[in-house]
Amino acid sequence: MGSVITRAAHWTSVSENGTGKLEFSPLNEMLLNEIIQYVDNFPLKHSNEANLQFKDPLTWMSSIPINAFSQYDGSTSKITSAEQDDQGNPLLVYDGQKIQVRTMKFLATVLGNARDQKLAEARACLEANRDPLVKILGPGFATIEGEDTTVIRMVDKMKSENQEEMSTQLRFLLLIQQFDMKLLNSSLQHISKEVRLTPASVNDEVALLQSFCGDDPTTPLLDIQFTSSHMFSNGCRAVPWRQVHGDISYIIIKPHDGDSFCITASSYGCFVNGGVEPESKEVNHEKRSDVYKDIASLLMAKSVKFSENIKNKRFAAGEPDNIETESETIETKESAREKAKLDASSTDLKNTTAMKSQGKKAKNAKDKRKNHQPSLKWKNLEETKVTEQNVAEVKVTKKKNKPKASSPLASRRASMRRTPGMDDDDMTDSSDESEEEDEGQDRRQESGTDLPSEYWQIQKLVKYLKGGNQTATVIALCAMRDFNLAQETCQLAIRDVGGLEVLINLLDTEESKCKIGSLKILKEISKNIQIRRAIADLGGLQTMVKILKESNKELKCLAAETIANVAKFRRARRTVRQHGGINKLVGLLDQKPSSHPHSHSHSNAGSDVEVARCGALALWSCSKSTKNKHAIRRAGGIPLLARLLKSTHEDMLIPVVGTLQECASEPSYRLAIRTEGMIESLVINLKSQNPELQMHCAAAIFKCAEDKETRDLVRYFGGLDPLVKLLEQSQNKELLAAATGAIWKCAISRENVERFQELKCIEQLVGLLTDQPEEVLVNVVGALGECAQEPANRLTIRKCGGIPHLVQLLTGTNQALLVNVTKAVGACATEQDNMTIIDKLDGVRLLWSLLKNQNAQVQASAAWAVCPCIENAKDAGEMVRSFVGGLELIVSLLKSNDLEVLASVCAAIANIAKDEENLAVITDHGVVPMLGKLASTTNDKLRRHLAEAIARCCTWGHNRVSFGKEGAVAPLVHYLRSKDENVHRATAQALYQLSRDPDNCITMHENGVVKLLLHMVGSSDEALQEAAAGCISNIRRLALANEKVKYT
Repeated sequence: MGSVITRAAHWTSVSENGTGKLEFSPLNEMLLNEIIQYVDNFPLKHSNEANLQFKDPLTWMSSIPINAFSQYDGSTSKITSAEQDDQGNPLLVYDGQKIQVRTMKFLATVLGNARDQKLAEARACLEANRDPLVKILGPGFATIEGEDTTVIRMVDKMKSENQEEMSTQLRFLLLIQQFDMKLLNSSLQHISKEVRLTPASVNDEVALLQSFCGDDPTTPLLDIQFTSSHMFSNGCRAVPWRQVHGDISYIIIKPHDGDSFCITASSYGCFVNGGVEPESKEVNHEKRSDVYKDIASLLMAKSVKFSENIKNKRFAAGEPDNIETESETIETKESAREKAKLDASSTDLKNTTAMKSQGKKAKNAKDKRKNHQPSLKWKNLEETKVTEQNVAEVKVTKKKNKPKASSPLASRRASMRRTPGMDDDDMTDSSDESEEEDEGQDRRQESGTDLPSEYWQIQKLVKYLKGGNQTATVIALCAMRDFNLAQETCQLAIRDVGGLEVLINLLDTEESKCKIGSLKILKEISKNIQIRRAIADLGGLQTMVKILKESNKELKCLAAETIANVAKFRRARRTVRQHGGINKLVGLLDQKPSSHPHSHSHSNAGSDVEVARCGALALWSCSKSTKNKHAIRRAGGIPLLARLLKSTHEDMLIPVVGTLQECASEPSYRLAIRTEGMIESLVINLKSQNPELQMHCAAAIFKCAEDKETRDLVRYFGGLDPLVKLLEQSQNKELLAAATGAIWKCAISRENVERFQELKCIEQLVGLLTDQPEEVLVNVVGALGECAQEPANRLTIRKCGGIPHLVQLLTGTNQALLVNVTKAVGACATEQDNMTIIDKLDGVRLLWSLLKNQNAQVQASAAWAVCPCIENAKDAGEMVRSFVGGLELIVSLLKSNDLEVLASVCAAIANIAKDEENLAVITDHGVVPMLGKLASTTNDKLRRHLAEAIARCCTWGHNRVSFGKEGAVAPLVHYLRSKDENVHRATAQALYQLSRDPDNCITMHENGVVKLLLHMVGSSDEALQEAAAGCISNIRRLALANEKVKYT
């Protein structure tokens, strides 16, 4: 527990009291679980050593409620153990939230009382006692680098001191060192599993895959190429500023069964990225998939066709001469093709450059004509006019002297400088701010507009700021604050006359009054979109980040609040992170929350609570970037946010919960929120009287409730009741959207649905199906879809008149809403009475029409919903035939590349094929060969429904013979090796139908079906029993018939 914690565990760089915190990484979680298990079992395995008294107590701040220590006597705020050490100190003390433990026995007791918070408690203990052996055995046993002689020294001591005590200490030390070695080995095994790719391995793998590419459907891929032909000296093809992130190269892959896509090969694995931007031709570095150990593993998961073809034996056993000849031919073709591409791209580049230069000349001429008509304010401001002329002259000089890009690398750097918003982390923001970027265009007062007097007065004050002494500057700042700075005219007046540059320059002075006055003005005017962009362009953010290190708390508060206003767009958030702003802002959170709320006016802005509030406000704005979320976690922000979440100051809680809500889109944050005990605090704040705080808490639960453990914790802490109560706030749409979203995700757990039934939640949700915005409807319908999985709730939805509203929503265009409403309608259709209403309202036709939707999720959800409709309709066959082109449409969906679409369509076809006339029609549309092509799938969900569809289709004409000719029989036999019993049942039924054809029986027997089916004859599932026995019987009859013919 000593050397492992110091050397192997991952620690953050910034946290409270200047010490690091344990990161929320898989390695740390593994180590903590091992330590917890070891401490729990220590008193049982080593009773003497468990009673060894520590030299100094292990002390940390605990989150365990005091009533968990009911076995000990004490007051409501402090408990002590009856056992004491040799100096009379209790072996266990719990005072407030501070725990002191003096033996391993009581340490195990504390962890036992922590119950489901063991992980958080162990984390807190180790963070507060980074080298536990120093506290347990004394400073002489501290973890050191180099040779450790502590055991030798202890043996020497045993000769002169109390041998019994020293013997116990020696055994304890040896046990801990043995456990340390075990942890180190575990951590090394964990680290060794991490993938480390090299440029050489990536190049070799791409070259190998290129040798197998071709137009032949039996080849693994159509094409695979690097995005860049330039290779750096280290073998990488990624640009240097991406190589520091581990990127090696970017590869465009064209599979047989889908559109081309781009992947990133990095030192830690391969993943699908955002592709190549059509305009800038730059790679979007956003991660769009899981990380795989190599390109082949990624393709096995991404492309079904690749997975099938790569398993073909001839790729592994080819003839050497042929392969060599083919590879030479491929190389010749590739070099010729590459040369042709270079010539074509060279010609296109020249033409494009000429067209761009002509366009720029025309645009510049147009701009010059515009500049000949100055507005009224420019005529009256000689100083500004002169300044702009100087700037223009500088720009013209730069354009004339600007060298041409001498290489692709230089031109790419230039393009990145021209478009700073194209950074990789900008493409991963969790909030869509494209509208704000569009609104960020420069708006000037038009020439014919009468400007108010404030405009001119502010310009005079800016002149005083520029030329006055310190006293005049302070007076001018105070006078400027008297204006209504929330008014856009006043904000733009400061910018237009150059006031922003002056205000930002004042931040570099050593006079606190000037800094405070400047920041107070910048804080107000930075709420304007144009102003915040101008502040970022002038380098104001860098200066404000430096101010965060000041000792003056008011200065830090104002700087953090201004950063919160400015960091509303991507480039500003990146600037804050790159200049160390995240670490400094996290440091502002390291304040002790007061238990008595008080007002946060400007008069007490220097208080610790106000500093923490402002820091959380800035982090809230910055956390919209994915990279900033990771930076906050690495800086130790999670434990600090967890501590602030227990505060009673609502105005501080809002930005804290807002930050957690933004960050909860990351799995690591959801894990931390759960293990740090933050769910309980979120539930407590749901009961607040502040609607904004309630909204953010509900939104945080909405994101966190993706995990089952979190859903259970919300129920355990009584969070379902306040969520349902929030449904009464129907006028506050933002709050309503957050509450319904949280209810939706919580309803995924059946135990929560039972509680929602008791609270009459379903009736309230049905009442929200009308006159609500789409963001509310998506969540309401999603919640009803989950609740409708229970029969009693389906009855409730019908009685409350919810089915007509749900059917009406099928006519909408919102994709997320359509996915949820089809699921809800499908769930309701499992009841006969509900299906009657859906049929009368033409709901089945609407569902069928959604199969034409371009969104694969909508297609799949609609197909799943069609299944219960067909099962429960009175005349299902006639109803399906009445849809013009409906059967042809559903058969055509078998060409989809989406596994969920294929599984749902197969399930629908299995139901359609129950009607003989419909089965005849879909057979004519080619359903048999399409189903046969899917037989080689490895997805159990698709296997089950595909087998059901094959079983149903075998009952018409010569379909079972056709399935045999399509090669569908042998793959079906392999389905029986699946671990899913539903797959076994459906496969056995399909094989039973197919076994009625002699050729199919021979194929099954050759693939070892009899042995697999014999095990299933003894299954407890009667349908599986019957189908397996029937298939074996048909095979046996064929064998007997052959023997009879042979001997007659």
